Formats: sequence, C-alpha cells, structure tokens
Amino acid sequence: MHYSSYSELCRGHVCRMIIVYRGLWREREVIIKCSIEEALKADNHPDSVPRRDVVLFDKPTRGTSIDEFKEMLLNFLKAKLGDQPSLAALVSRIIAMADVNRDGKVSLAEAKSIWALLQLNEFLLMVSLHEKEHTSKLLGHCGDLYVTEKIPHTSLYGVDVPPFLQSLLPSVVHQIIHQWFAPAWPRRAKIAIGLLEFVEEIFHGTYGNFYICETGFKNVGYNDKYDFKMVNLRKVATEMTIRGFLKGRHCEQNVDCTYGKDCTATCDKLMKQCKSDMVQPNLAKVCGLLQDYLLYGAPPELKEELQKQLRTCMTLSGLASQMEVHHSLVLNNLKTLLWKKISNTKYS
Repeated sequence: MHYSSYSELCRGHVCRMIIVYRGLWREREVIIKCSIEEALKADNHPDSVPRRDVVLFDKPTRGTSIDEFKEMLLNFLKAKLGDQPSLAALVSRIIAMADVNRDGKVSLAEAKSIWALLQLNEFLLMVSLHEKEHTSKLLGHCGDLYVTEKIPHTSLYGVDVPPFLQSLLPSVVHQIIHQWFAPAWPRRAKIAIGLLEFVEEIFHGTYGNFYICETGFKNVGYNDKYDFKMVNLRKVATEMTIRGFLKGRHCEQNVDCTYGKDCTATCDKLMKQCKSDMVQPNLAKVCGLLQDYLLYGAPPELKEELQKQLRTCMTLSGLASQMEVHHSLVLNNLKTLLWKKISNTKYS
C-alpha cells in the first residue's frame, strides 16, 4: 500500500480529514480512502485531546429500528438531493450496501458505518451516480474506509507538469507539454464525447441536478480504453447543497456567490442577495475546458465548425429558462459532430 495524499475540511469545531492510499486488492490497483473526523473541545485548548470518531459514528443510536433508520436515510437524502420520486429505491440500495456480511440484517455497527460514509460528499455522489459509467466504481467499504477502482489516467492530457515546475514554467510551455503527451485527436474526441455524456447524465438525473464546481483538466481523466472518467467527485456538488449555500447570502457582486472554485450564481445588486441561477452551467464550463483540447490537431475539414460550436457552447447562460431545449440542442450537436468523425473507425 502506498500513501498518496490527504485533504482536510473543518466546519466549526469538527475537522474531517480524507486520507488517500493507492494499493492492490484482489490483484487489481485500487484507491483506498479513509475518513478521520475530530471533534475539538470548545475551549480549543492545546492540551485537549480530540475526540476521534465520536462525531463520525454517532448515528443511529441503540434501539433504532430498521424502519426508523430507513426514515432517517430518506430525510437525509431529501435534504441532500431534493425530494426526488426515486429516493425510495436509493434507500433500498443503501440498506443492501449496509448489510456487509450479507446475513439479511443490518446491525447497529453496519448502520453507523454506512451513515458515517454518507456524510462524505464523494461517497454520497458515488452511491447516487452508481448507474453512470463515467464515475469510479465503488468496490467496497468498511467502517470509515472505502475502496474505488483506480483510474489509469488522471488528467485529460495524460501527463501533468510536476508541481515543483508548475510555477517556474510559463503557460506556453505547459501548453506544449500537454499537446506533446496528449492522446491522438480521435482518442481525444472519444474522451470528450464521454465528458459531454457525463454532463448530460448529471443534468436532471435520476437523483436530481449536480454541478461541477472545479472544471479543471486535473479533475477529469480516462481509462485504458479512452473512456472518460470523472476523477474527483469531491469537486461535484448537488443542487440542494449549492442552494443551501446561496440562501440568504449577502453579496456585492457575482463573485460573492461562488461555491467551490467556479459554481458562481448571480447577485441581485438591488437586494444584495445571491440568486439561485448559475452564471455558467456545467456545459459552458466543460466546453471552455475542451476548446484547446479538441482544436489542437483537429482535422482541417472539421476545425472551423468545431470552433464555431464550442464558442456557441461557451456562451450558454445558466438561466433556468435556457437550461432545457437550448442546452440539449447544443450538447447533441457537438456530440454528433465528433461522433460522425470517429464512428466506424478503430477509435470508436
């Protein structure tokens, strides 16, 4: 097992740290993630001992029936995903996942484990998007640990500039390195189609809307068959999470209404309150990411039309009135243009 990295999130007196490992499980490479949660004492005294795992495994309490636990899960999912008609099926799936030893019952320890894991944004999204082929597969879980498949290529370009060189090299050198190591154009087209399909899947999906809140090439990758894979679901947020963040939030300008890195809503400058409409929808941000990726090395007969469609896509608004037919039309036109070029070839 090889230690990879960690990330930390603190809210009030509670800090949660996600430790990430790379390892082998059943003769396949996997990613192992472990959550450590610490509840700090109110006085924040340096000699005070953090109460590890007390907060993480505090629910459900002893004596909770399975029906009560199902109701807990349903209310939790409504708060996180919205009141979707399909939530009952998701509750049933979670109950089945909780029964780790497959004895047809959910023990208190199993219930506490799955409840704790559901508090992690990435785990919740993996469970919610389990039917989608563009996310990492959840292979197993135990306590506060869960295992996912390893995505071979964790960047759109196949290689990253080492962190210690990033600040030293000008952006044009970064671009040359990316272009040098990027997959062949038809393979990039196939990856891009997968990314566009993912955007389609998370817009009005089975369990509501999801937003990509950090649209960078390091958060998206692909497997050895050049099928797109979302590398970092921690950068994806549910619509309910963003609405909760924006509700009643004071603002002077749009940037004050930003969740994550680039999920920015509009600011009502008269009321000085954030509104719920996104300035840029997922599709517009993804097209901005794909512009350099697809135009470099594109077939000459395709380049002009491809550039035109990408520009149109990048100007899309997040206004609810434009989010249905117009967005679907732009997305399908772009997918069709790319697919026609690579269909019936070895790259498809």
